[in-house]
Amino acid sequence: IPVFCQLAIGHYMRHTSYAPQLIWYSPDILSSAYVELAREYRFDGILVNLPGRPLDWQNHIINKTREAGQLRIDWDQGGYSIVPDGDNVHYFGVGYRSSLDEIDPNELFYIEPHNITEVKYPFYYDFGEYQPDGFDESYFPPYVLDTLKMTLSKAGGEFHVSSEVFSPFTQLLELLGYTEALMALIDDPEKCLKILERLAQGTAILAEMQVNAGADAVLISSAFAGGGFLSREYYRQFVLPCEKEIVEAIHSVSDIPVYVHTCGKIGDRIDLIKAAGYDGVDTMDPPPLGDTDIIKVKREFGNDLFLKGNVDPVNIVLGGTAQTVFEESFRLVEEVGQNSGYILSTACSVSPDALRENILALAEASMKKAGCEQ
Repeated sequence: IPVFCQLAIGHYMRHTSYAPQLIWYSPDILSSAYVELAREYRFDGILVNLPGRPLDWQNHIINKTREAGQLRIDWDQGGYSIVPDGDNVHYFGVGYRSSLDEIDPNELFYIEPHNITEVKYPFYYDFGEYQPDGFDESYFPPYVLDTLKMTLSKAGGEFHVSSEVFSPFTQLLELLGYTEALMALIDDPEKCLKILERLAQGTAILAEMQVNAGADAVLISSAFAGGGFLSREYYRQFVLPCEKEIVEAIHSVSDIPVYVHTCGKIGDRIDLIKAAGYDGVDTMDPPPLGDTDIIKVKREFGNDLFLKGNVDPVNIVLGGTAQTVFEESFRLVEEVGQNSGYILSTACSVSPDALRENILALAEASMKKAGCEQ
């Protein structure tokens, strides 16, 4: 059974020798970190979950200081970024949030939450030096695929490499702010649908670019489309149509797998995920993080969807021991791994503070079940 976990970006910062700011800003360094830890943890796959960066990003730095155990980078654009030693970097500048009334859906195409200068409206990449010609492939700067391309080159066929795009629904939440976006679904559902439809067009094009760059699969990150945020009916109305459009666009140019990452309670919407045309589902959060009975899901949907995840990343991998991780992983390999269609993984990201021996226990369980000693 393949083993393929998504590691938190902070985990790469904590468990490799590279400086945290280089993990976040340098595609060359990040791609090396991806491959290095995949080898160390005996993973079969890598998720490329940060975009490429402009080569001259360091030229925009006017000052760097350490404060409260973190690095502060001041940019020549007027904003600054805080770089923790084991967490995502955050940018602080002007115009980060917009109200629904301000937004013209026709001016949207794709919102990259991990952009150096994060989210703003109108959106532009990084420091605004790249000016797109229109709403097509030219919208994306030529370096946007650098992290993916470098990872594919360094992986050299040794690992499966998945690319990632953000779902339109996630982009809407990032653009408006989570509370404001959820209220907007109630206050002005028609405008929200127009925004989501527009973002779906750009997302599909970026995903197709990743396919053409050589990605082995595309992950659509739709983390907040679970039951903790949305009812089943709102999922059907605001998430399903746009994600279905993106999946169909990818499948129209390639037969590579397309799968979705949705956190929390998704037990009541697996059939809708299948209806979107997905090939697989990631996270599969068990109680108490979610409500997935993976044996039941395998029985009902195992012929249509591959399943990835279900190992509790908090209570088992972070809070447990190598033995508890091994036992849970071995149980899943035995109960869900029959006839394949299952990828052993933590339900969501591996914490920055998870112990090396705990993570290694996943591969050890898979190899033990397969009768391998190494």
